[in-house]
Amino acid sequence: MDYLDQIQEAVSFIQKLNPTEVPIGIILGTGLGNLGNQIEVELEIDYKDIPHFPVSTVESHSGKLIFGTLSGKNVVAMKGRFHYYEGYSMKEVTFPVRVMKKLGVSTLLVSNASGGLNPAQEVGEVMIITDHINLFTENPLRGKNYDELGPRFPDMSDAYSHDLIEKAMKIGAKHGIKLHKGVYAGVEGPNLETPAEYKYLQIIGGDAVGMSTVPEVLVARHSGMEVFGISAITDLGVEGRIHKVDIAYVLAAAAKAEPVMSLVIRELVAQI
Repeated sequence: MDYLDQIQEAVSFIQKLNPTEVPIGIILGTGLGNLGNQIEVELEIDYKDIPHFPVSTVESHSGKLIFGTLSGKNVVAMKGRFHYYEGYSMKEVTFPVRVMKKLGVSTLLVSNASGGLNPAQEVGEVMIITDHINLFTENPLRGKNYDELGPRFPDMSDAYSHDLIEKAMKIGAKHGIKLHKGVYAGVEGPNLETPAEYKYLQIIGGDAVGMSTVPEVLVARHSGMEVFGISAITDLGVEGRIHKVDIAYVLAAAAKAEPVMSLVIRELVAQI
C-alpha cells in the first residue's frame, strides 16, 4: 500500500472514533507518561488497533493515543513513542506525526528524557530545546517526497518555535523555576555514550543527548507544524560526574523532572 494511503487509512480509523479536529499534539517521552494523566481523557486508542501504527517495545512507554482536553484545549497525546533503535524505519518512527497532521495538529509539543552535557545542569532539571544536531544515520525524509506532505528541502533554521521558547521561559520565571535552554543531540542508541562520545558531543555543541525527538521534529517541520521541545535531564555526561546508569535511575530522574515539565506544558497549551 502507498505511504499516503497508509496515513489516510490510519486517519480514517481514528476519525470514526474522534471526528473533532485537534490543533495540539503532545509526544510523551520516557518516564513522562504521568503528564497524560492531567489530560481530561475523552478517548484512548491502543496503538495496536490503529492501522499501520507501530507498537512501542520500550517498557516505560504504554502505547496509547489519547484524545481529550488540557488547559481547556483539545489535544491528542502519544503516551509512548517509537525509536529507531527498536528496529523500526524512520518512516515508521515518524508515522504518528504524519497522522497527527491530518487530524488537524498545527502545534507539536515533544518531551523526552536525555543525558545532560552542560556542566550547569543537574539530574532532575529541565531543558528547553532551542535547536538540535541530527546524528542519526537515516533521515525520515529520505526517499520519494510527497508534495502533499511538505517540500523536498524543508528549512530548519527555526526548527523550534522562538515564540514558544520565550513563553516557556516566562512560565519558568513566573514560578521561580530554573529552566535551562540548549541544543539537543539526537543519536541512534540504544547504548548510552562512552566518556569520549560525551566529550565529542559537547565539543560539537550539544547540551543534552537522547535517542528520539529529532526524527519527529524533522517530519513535523516538513509538515509545517510549529514545534516546542523539552527535555528531562536524567543523567550527566560531564567529565568527573559520569557513572553507571540503568533504566530505573533514568525513570527516577524523569519522575523528579516531570512536575516541572507538566507545569510548563500545561501553561504553554493554555497560551496556544
